[in-house]
Amino acid sequence: MFYLCLDFSPFFPFPCTAARFWQVTMRRLWLLVLMIFYNELFPYGSRTHASGAPNVVNIGALIAFKSTVGKVAKLAIEAAVEDVNSDPTVLGGAKLNVKMQDTNHSGILGFAEALQLLGSETVAIIGPQDSVTAHVVSQVADELKVPLLSFSAADPTLSSLQFPFFVRTTQNDLYQMAAIAEIVNYYDWREVIAIYGDDDYGRNGIAALGDKLAEKRCKISFKAPLSPQATQTEITDLLVQVALAESRILIVHTFASWGPVVFRVAQHLGMMGPGYVWIATNWLSTSLDTNSPLPPDEMTDFHGVLTLRMHTPDSKLKKKFVSRWRNLTRGNASDAPIGLSTHGLYAYDTVRLLAHAIDLFFKQGGNISFSKNPKVDLQGGDLHLDAMKIFDGGYLLLQNIFQADVTGISGPIKFISKDLINPAYEIINVVGTGYRRIGYWSNYSGLSVEPPETLYRSPPNRSSSNQFLYSVIWPGETIEKPRGWVFPNNGKHLKIGVPNRVSFREFVSVKGTDVISGFCVDVFTAALNLLPYAVPYKLIPFGDGHNNPSVTELVRLITAGVYDAAVGDIAIITNRTRMVDFTQPYIESGLVVVAPVRKLNSNAWAFLRPFPPRMWGVTAIFFLAVGAVVWILEHRENDDFRGPPRRQVVTVFWFSFSTMFFAHRENTVSTLGRVVLLIWLFVVLIITSSYTASLTSILTVQQLSSPIKGIGSLRSSKDPIGYQQGSFARNYLVDDLGIDESRLVPFNSPDEYAKALKDGPNKGGVAAVVEDHAYAELFLSTRCEFSIVGQQFTKNGWGFAFPRDSPLAIDMSTAILKLSENGDLQRIHDKWLLRSACSSQGAKLEVDRLQLKSFWGLYLLCGLACLIALFIYFLQIVRQFSRHCPDKDIESTGRSSRSSHIQTFLSFVDDKEEDVKIRSKRRNIERTYKNDDESSSSHSNKRHIDWSRNSSLESEN
Repeated sequence: MFYLCLDFSPFFPFPCTAARFWQVTMRRLWLLVLMIFYNELFPYGSRTHASGAPNVVNIGALIAFKSTVGKVAKLAIEAAVEDVNSDPTVLGGAKLNVKMQDTNHSGILGFAEALQLLGSETVAIIGPQDSVTAHVVSQVADELKVPLLSFSAADPTLSSLQFPFFVRTTQNDLYQMAAIAEIVNYYDWREVIAIYGDDDYGRNGIAALGDKLAEKRCKISFKAPLSPQATQTEITDLLVQVALAESRILIVHTFASWGPVVFRVAQHLGMMGPGYVWIATNWLSTSLDTNSPLPPDEMTDFHGVLTLRMHTPDSKLKKKFVSRWRNLTRGNASDAPIGLSTHGLYAYDTVRLLAHAIDLFFKQGGNISFSKNPKVDLQGGDLHLDAMKIFDGGYLLLQNIFQADVTGISGPIKFISKDLINPAYEIINVVGTGYRRIGYWSNYSGLSVEPPETLYRSPPNRSSSNQFLYSVIWPGETIEKPRGWVFPNNGKHLKIGVPNRVSFREFVSVKGTDVISGFCVDVFTAALNLLPYAVPYKLIPFGDGHNNPSVTELVRLITAGVYDAAVGDIAIITNRTRMVDFTQPYIESGLVVVAPVRKLNSNAWAFLRPFPPRMWGVTAIFFLAVGAVVWILEHRENDDFRGPPRRQVVTVFWFSFSTMFFAHRENTVSTLGRVVLLIWLFVVLIITSSYTASLTSILTVQQLSSPIKGIGSLRSSKDPIGYQQGSFARNYLVDDLGIDESRLVPFNSPDEYAKALKDGPNKGGVAAVVEDHAYAELFLSTRCEFSIVGQQFTKNGWGFAFPRDSPLAIDMSTAILKLSENGDLQRIHDKWLLRSACSSQGAKLEVDRLQLKSFWGLYLLCGLACLIALFIYFLQIVRQFSRHCPDKDIESTGRSSRSSHIQTFLSFVDDKEEDVKIRSKRRNIERTYKNDDESSSSHSNKRHIDWSRNSSLESEN
C-alpha cells in the first residue's frame, strides 16, 4: 500500500511506503513542537524587536591596556562581550561591537580617542579608566547624550549634577575616605598626613577625606602633593618634609604606577619602622591582586601597611567567573600572570549592565539614531566636528541604566543618587610576603569582622562598642598600637605661656626671664619627665608684673598661635574649654567666700542655742497635745488618769514632759493610747538625740560667727565684694549670679584682702572676698581672723592648657594621674603650699540651729497618729453610748431636750467604762424583772375575767 508523502516540499507530493509516511509525519510534528517551544521562550519582539533593532550595536571602551587596572579590565570586557553575544536572550540576537582604544596613560590621547569614538555613532562608552580624563570627556558626552560607564573612575565630584551622563559602575571614593576616617577614629588618632597625586583624582579624594575626618573630630595636619609624573627625587624630597612633621599617620592616595616608589623611598629613609602607620587606598590592593605574587623585596616595602579593597560578596556567579579567569589569561602576551582584581569584576558587570539597558531600550521601542548637533557649524574643517552627532535615545538609555536592578558577579547592581548600593571595603594588612584581612567596613554598620552582607539582615548598629577589627602587625613588626605622633624634629621648642603673677607666688613665681618656679611649674616638669619621649619647651612669662594677668586672655592666645601651651594656676571653666583642651586637673578647686569671723563665748543660756524659738514652741505644744490625747484615751479605763480635776491637769502636764526623759510612771492600758505613746517616744528620741549632739558641739568646740553665711546671704546684701585681679570670679559673679558690677572690688595681693576685710563695708572695705579655694587656703593659713563661710559653690580644678585635639594633652593627663598615684603630686603640694596652721584652724563657724523644717515629717507623723486615734476613740464612745444609754432611758428621766442629751453623753464619757458596764447590766436585770411582774399580773386578770364570764352563763341557765 502506498501513501502520498509531503516531505519538505508540500507542493510536490510523491508516493511512499507506510514507514516512510510515518517518518515524514513525525519529522514535521517535531519541527512544529520545536517552533512552538522557541516562540514561547523567545518571543518575536525579543529576537527582532518590532521597533527595528540593528544587527550590531556599537559601543566604545577607553582603557590603558598596559596599566594595572587596564590589563585586567580588557580581558573582562572581552569576556563579557563574548557572553552577551552568545546569549540569545540578550539583545534578541543583535551583537555588541566594542571598539577598544588604548589611552596609554595619556590625557590628550584619551580625549582624542574619545572624540573618535563619539564621532562613529557609538551609543555608549565604557570608561574612561581614570578620573582626570573622565572630567574632560564627560563634557563632550553630555553634549552628545552618550552615557559614559566607568568601572574605575572613583573621583567623588564626578557624581555631581555637572555630569549627568557619567555613570560610575564602581564604588565612589567618598566611601573609601569614610572607611579610612573610621579606621583613624577607631585607633584614637586625631591627625593624619595625606600624600597624593596633585590632579583631579588626588585633590578631590583628599578633600573628601578631610570632610570625613572632620566628622570624627580629626583632621589632615599636612598635605603632601606630588606631581602625577613625580620622579624618585621629588618623592624623596617630599618624604623628608613628612618625616619632620608631627603626625605619624600617613595616607597614600595615588596610582599603582608610582605608589610603590613612595614606599621604596620611605623604606630607604627609615620611615617604615616602629611608630609609623601607613594606610594606602585601594590602588595597593589592586596591585597585589593583579601582580601577585610580587617579588619578596617589593613585598618587604609594604610590610605593616593597611590597604582597602572593594568588597564583593561571594556568590556562584563570582566563583564561576574566578574559575574561568585562568582560561581567559592563557593567551596573555606577557609572561607575568594577570590576577583578577575587583576592577575586573566591575568591568565585566559594566558590559552586562549596558547590554541589559540596551535590550530594555529596544523593548521600549527605542531606535538607534543620531541627529546633527545644531551647536556645531564647522563644515569641511580638519577637526570634522560635524561627525559628532547627538544620540537621540541617550536619555532613555541613561534612564534604563540608572533604573537597573540586577545581580552581577560583583553583587547587586542598583543605583541610589548615582552611586552603587551597599558600598563596602575589606581592610587588609600586608604582612611578610602576603596579606591578611583584619575586617570590613560598610556604610551600613561601620567596622566589623563579619562580612557586610550578613549584617544587612539586622538593624544597623554604629555604636563604638560594636566597632571591631582584628589585631594588626604594624611597621616594625609590632602589634602594639602606634601612638601616631611625635614632636617635630625641626629644632623648634614649645612656647609655653606662664602667668606672671603678683600675688600667691607659691603657685607661679617669675624672677627675671629665665627663672620660673612654683607649685604649678614643678607639677608640669614632673609630668613631662614621665613621658616616654622628650619634649623641648621654653617657658615664657605672660603679664606686666604689676597686675595679675588675665588667664582667659592667656588661653585665647593659644588659639591664636602665640603660645603652644599654657602652664599655671589655670582654672578649668566652660568658656575656656571651648577654646583649648585641658589636662586632667592636678589640684581640686572652686570658688568660696572668705569673710571676717569672731569668736562666740559660752554663756548661761547656751543650752537654748540648738533650737530656734519656733522649734522650742512647736515642741512644747506637741508635748502638751500628746499628753492631752493620751489622757483622753486612758481616762475611762486607767485609774492613773482619773481623779479630781486638779489632779488630772497635773497628771497631763507631768506625763507630757516626763516622756522627754522616758521617766513617766503612768501605765497605758488602752491599745490606742499605747500606739500614740510609741510614736511620740520615737519622735522624742530623735529630737533629744539631735539636741544633745548640737549642744555638745556648741559647748566643746570653739565657735566662730560671721554676719555672712555664704554666697546666698552675700548675694542678697548690698555690701561690696572683693575678688582677685585677673580671676574668673568676676565674670562668674556678674554673668552667672547677676551681682551688680559696681559692688565688685579687685585686689592684687593678700595684704589688700586683709585690710579691706578688716575695714569692712562701713570703712571703705568689703564684706567678703570671693576667691578660689586653693588661694583661700593659702591666705587663711596665717590669718586666723578670717575664715571660709558657707559651702564651696563651684566645682572645678586647675589644669594645663593645650590646643584643641593636641595629643600631648592626653599623655600629660596620664602622667598627672601617675604623679597622683605614686605620691609625687602630694609631695610637691607639701613643698610649696603646706603652712603651719593658725590657732583657730580647729575652730568651726557658728553651727546652724536645728530648724523646724528638719523635723516637720516627724511632727506630721505624730499629729496624724493622734487624730486617727481620737477619731477611732470617738466612734467607739458613740457606739457604747447608743448601746448602754438608749433614748427611752433618757426620756424616763424626763430630760428629752438636746442639752440633756449632751449632758448625758459627757457624763457617760467621764464615767469609768467598768462602772458604765455594771450600771447597764443592772438596768437590764431590773427591766427584765419588771417585765416579768407585768406579765404575771396580766395573766391573773385574764383568769379572773374568764371565771366571771363562766359564772354569769351558769346563772342564766
